Amino acid sequence: MPAKEEFTVTPYEVTGRIDYARLRELFGTEDLTPALLERLRTAAGRPLPPSVERGIYYSHRDLGRILDAHAAGRPFFLYSGRGPSGPLHTSHLLAFELSKWFQDAFGAEMWIEITDDEKVWAKTDLPRSEAYRWGLDNLADLLALGFDPKKTHVFFDTRSIGAMYPLAVDVARKIPYSTAKAVFGFPPSTNVGLVFYTALQTVPCFYPSWIQGEPVLCLIPCGIDQDPHFRVTRDLAERLGYPKPALLHSQMTQGLLGPDRVMSTTGDQRDNALFVSDTPKEVERKLKKAFTGGRATVEEQRRLGANPEICSVWALWRSKFAPERAEFEKITQDCRSGALLCGDCKSMLIDRVNSWFAGQSARKEKAREWAESTIVETLPDGFDPRRGGTPAAGVETR
Repeated sequence: MPAKEEFTVTPYEVTGRIDYARLRELFGTEDLTPALLERLRTAAGRPLPPSVERGIYYSHRDLGRILDAHAAGRPFFLYSGRGPSGPLHTSHLLAFELSKWFQDAFGAEMWIEITDDEKVWAKTDLPRSEAYRWGLDNLADLLALGFDPKKTHVFFDTRSIGAMYPLAVDVARKIPYSTAKAVFGFPPSTNVGLVFYTALQTVPCFYPSWIQGEPVLCLIPCGIDQDPHFRVTRDLAERLGYPKPALLHSQMTQGLLGPDRVMSTTGDQRDNALFVSDTPKEVERKLKKAFTGGRATVEEQRRLGANPEICSVWALWRSKFAPERAEFEKITQDCRSGALLCGDCKSMLIDRVNSWFAGQSARKEKAREWAESTIVETLPDGFDPRRGGTPAAGVETR
């Protein structure tokens, strides 16, 4: 790893200004090349989403294998998750918005894991009742993005454990404590729940294959900070007879307070993140004080232009709030040339964010009406959990 003062990226801690090219090398993941993106665009039959086209998703494991399977007429499914400890911020939406795009383009089933148990183990001051409440609230926000109710399934861990546990037992016996400690750096004070959690997070990767008795490929859009969990999963997959999950990794969304911070619900820096529950006044206050790449004076910025790459406001335009390419390119060009001043750019973004948040709030209330129907609490009727837990013999799993 680089010197500790440079950056740290784990599932439980992200600090410093991240060198994403270096991080990809350290994690041993693959670059999303133009050729691979063209394959994805062709297979989908539609334009790539902005988060992929603009390089926010920049790394992968085995995306080519997913496209090969699709070309051969074999299905794949999507999996992503959320650890509920508070309201969602805009960075949390990235993986689910990309999953929604894949569901629309490929007709894929979507599996969501709400890990209320993991948050209680990771944040020992968080009551279990609070994690559960936030889990239901977060789920409604995620479903409101537009997922197909008939193709979307949810493991809500403390409610779904009956369906998950037999497979979790098979997974857990393959993960020695030394692996969990080495990958996650757990100190001696770590509770046993957090050590066991990697087994639970692995279950959705294999569950459709386990239930169907044949291999079904899995694609996981996620922040690159979550990759260590799934390195463990990939290492044990074939020993259990399941396909290795493929991953698409996003960069972390820059926080509102500057390029050295990422959006997070951890700590007391609520002003560093834009939460979907923020009121219009909170949105205005946060964005007016957000870090920018502007110059010291108006005259200097008109003459020299600003630097969008370090600007928290531009990062929001890039990731979500300027979905049309022409608009995003104009904002970027006008920023660089000095034609667009930071105050005017912030005012534009405030209006755009508040409009989207208002629409999301209405969609969320409608999603609450069907959210319960997506939660998987029992194994399918007639399924015998005593089965060996592997796909059909002789079927290729790579």
